Amino acid sequence: MKLKLQITLLTVLAVFMSCSEDSATDEFNQANQNASVKLITNLSVVSAQDASENQSVTINYNGNNQVANITDGVETSILVYDNDNLTNVTGEGETLNVEELYESPYDAFETGEVLQYDSNMNPVSIRFLEEEFDFVANTMSVVEYFAEIEYDATPNPFFYTLEAAGIIDVLDNVDLNFSMDVQAPEIVQARLLLPTNNIKKITYKDEDLTPIYQIVANYVYDAQNYPSTGTVTSTDLEDDSVSVYTTTFTYME
Repeated sequence: MKLKLQITLLTVLAVFMSCSEDSATDEFNQANQNASVKLITNLSVVSAQDASENQSVTINYNGNNQVANITDGVETSILVYDNDNLTNVTGEGETLNVEELYESPYDAFETGEVLQYDSNMNPVSIRFLEEEFDFVANTMSVVEYFAEIEYDATPNPFFYTLEAAGIIDVLDNVDLNFSMDVQAPEIVQARLLLPTNNIKKITYKDEDLTPIYQIVANYVYDAQNYPSTGTVTSTDLEDDSVSVYTTTFTYME
């Protein structure tokens, strides 16, 4: 599923709303007290039904344990720093496009408006819009959807990798009480949609709130409560088709 925990800060659409006054780091630490720092070096997805869907993302670090580049073997994103601050992302690839690991057909975490958070400041209800082709009218139309998300009581495994990429520092500087004219809207969007815990289930619903697609992730966690492997099952509830993927996380030693 393309449940894009979209960290490509330059491509998301803007939706501004007020929520916690805490920083992204504050919220993560409050939800995951004494969490171990673990940096992802590789993410792989193996499809049980179509080998062409297999993918692998490698994250390389410099001598300061900052993310130097991210590559899927075809496209590469290069991160540029100045005095340890992220200043630019170059190259053709996207910056840690996590959503693709779930093979989602929707972009809730890319374009969504958060309707509700849980006590750990995880977005649990999201409204989003998708542009779709109307074959009857032969025109494009915008359709409203919703996503309901559930979480394991474990840390967001991408948090410290995003921190090593300088992205968390950027999100920590977002003041959600400021007007949208003051700050880049795509950064505000990424801040509002950043989870503190690991996603285990997403249910997509149509404009009538009828469930139409569901993704369930069952992870095997290591001693530090970080996922090592997992099975992701995606079900199209409209035609009962099922797709299964195996995900593997590799961390820096």
